[in-house]
Amino acid sequence: MIAEDWDAFSAALPRSGPLMGLDLGTHTIGIAVSDGLRSVASPIETIRRKKFGVDAAALLAIAEDRGVAGIVLGLPLNMDGSEGPRCQATRAFARNLDPLANRPIGFWDERLSTVAAERALLEADTSRRRRAEVIDHVAASFILQGALDRLSHMEAG
Repeated sequence: MIAEDWDAFSAALPRSGPLMGLDLGTHTIGIAVSDGLRSVASPIETIRRKKFGVDAAALLAIAEDRGVAGIVLGLPLNMDGSEGPRCQATRAFARNLDPLANRPIGFWDERLSTVAAERALLEADTSRRRRAEVIDHVAASFILQGALDRLSHMEAG
């Protein structure tokens, strides 16, 4: 089930269980997973994109292994909030993943996630080479953490 808003996504999720955050790039997919209480997102890994079937199998294997209850896809909106070709590609990926995933899929505005991840890695004095290796899954953790914070705010309010 693809949720178009946070109320629908929240309602479709079981009460507990980790969530998976994805930063879809043209060549890579950054992956982050939360703890079971959905309070902290942790970067896991970055996979090189091959074909959809191979990518989906890798993602779903991680989801199964970690008991993931829902998937959050970073939605790369333009700075003015409009949707461009990258958003369309992300939505198409979600439509293709949905029948295989067997868990709710939601979208999170990822406009500045890579910038925030890059800044955090620079502040940690990470080498350029290491930043290139980890930027995508660190960005996925920023995407997922934003979603987790929103969900926890919804439950509190």
